[in-house]
Amino acid sequence: MLKENLEEVEEKIAKACERAGRAREEVTLIAVSKTKPVEMLQEIYDEGIRDFGENKVQELTEKYEVMPKDMKWHMIGHLQRNKVKYIVDKVTLIHSVDSLRLAETISREAEKKGVTVPILIEVNIAGEESKFGVKPEEAEGLIREIAKLPSIAVKGLMTIAPYVENADWLLCEAFCLYEDREVFQPYKKHHSTALDAGRLAAELGVKNLVLYHTEDRNLDTRKQSYMREAAQAFSGTVYVPDDLERINI
Repeated sequence: MLKENLEEVEEKIAKACERAGRAREEVTLIAVSKTKPVEMLQEIYDEGIRDFGENKVQELTEKYEVMPKDMKWHMIGHLQRNKVKYIVDKVTLIHSVDSLRLAETISREAEKKGVTVPILIEVNIAGEESKFGVKPEEAEGLIREIAKLPSIAVKGLMTIAPYVENADWLLCEAFCLYEDREVFQPYKKHHSTALDAGRLAAELGVKNLVLYHTEDRNLDTRKQSYMREAAQAFSGTVYVPDDLERINI
């Protein structure tokens, strides 16, 4: 069963890469192994997977001791500062850094072990209270502060889009995040250009892209320009509505 599931996932990744014009080698598949027995991890390892994700420090360290040493461990869960010392020399990447205090602890413990720890900044892009992560508008400032610390390397962002019923739509704005509206349950993301929005739409494999620009008072005259720009990277349908209520998603 695991082998069949892996083949299905690999097929989906390959199709997504093809749509986005990316090489499969550019994408890392992480097997989320939290709560799973080592026998299942070994089965996936034997299929060639080397990256595994855990969300609890104790479980990660226990598996680290008994599994092959060429496995790459990812800390994907919320990380408490008092647990950092147990994993800084064991993980390939920490996905869940959302505060300067946590980053400072990682930096300090990494220096003690003589290692540099790669991290991702966790950003709560959906604004969900149940999720950890820094607010989008605070992310840049946090990254700049963390970049000053020794023995820690910011490699990117970790974000999770909210669950949506209709995943064929992507709503992007040019300059600011759009306030929640029931009509716009689909994925929402901030972008500086229509081209960037088109690239993300292609990567996600959606069929429709809505570009909404809250700051452009001449939207009607620039509509065709935005559509052409997005179409450079996205082959689906691009909408630039005058009024968001006219789009029925």
